[in-house]
Amino acid sequence: MPLSLIQHPDGHHRCSWCNHGEAFTDYIRYHDAEWGQPVADERRLFEKITLEGFQSGLSWITVLRKRDRFREVFAGFDFEKVARFGAPDIERLVLDAGIIRHRGKIVSAINNAQRVCDLMDGHGPGALAKLVWSHEPSAKSRPKKITPALAGTLSQTPESQALSKALKKLGFSFVGPTTMYAFMQSMGVVNDHLHGCHAQKNVEAARKEFVRP
Repeated sequence: MPLSLIQHPDGHHRCSWCNHGEAFTDYIRYHDAEWGQPVADERRLFEKITLEGFQSGLSWITVLRKRDRFREVFAGFDFEKVARFGAPDIERLVLDAGIIRHRGKIVSAINNAQRVCDLMDGHGPGALAKLVWSHEPSAKSRPKKITPALAGTLSQTPESQALSKALKKLGFSFVGPTTMYAFMQSMGVVNDHLHGCHAQKNVEAARKEFVRP
């Protein structure tokens, strides 16, 4: 479905991907309060890399509604704890109906936690955030306005391709360039709220105040 702006009953215009109506209140809350807000917290970055990997082939609302359970069974996305998960944990997770029971993605999450730990060991605290934010596109390379027509073409960019390549070189998995662009959008590395969306200016203000790692 092409992207557009939708005016909701509260009078706000929002990106149409969050849809509207009572059934989508979780999505609207996520759109307004989280999507595009800049993040440097390493645990949150690891969480989002993991969840974006689980989303592959699915809609984000499916993952979002299971996020609380994901947090419970993945130790709050403490990557040091997840890195120590073994075969019994994999079997436990495969049987957990509260998450997406995909063995390959579960194994990938554990692998990626180990790779984050390796990154920290080699470069110190903040290494993941520094790596992610080093792929922020320059202001000159970004369009001034994200229109519906433009947004429909943004599935990956040279920066998301470079981030994907860097992570794969470190041994990360389920981090393709399209997945990484969705990750960059959600973590505020880019602001892809549509022009006219009420959250767009809030996100841009937050990005201006944000201290890059």
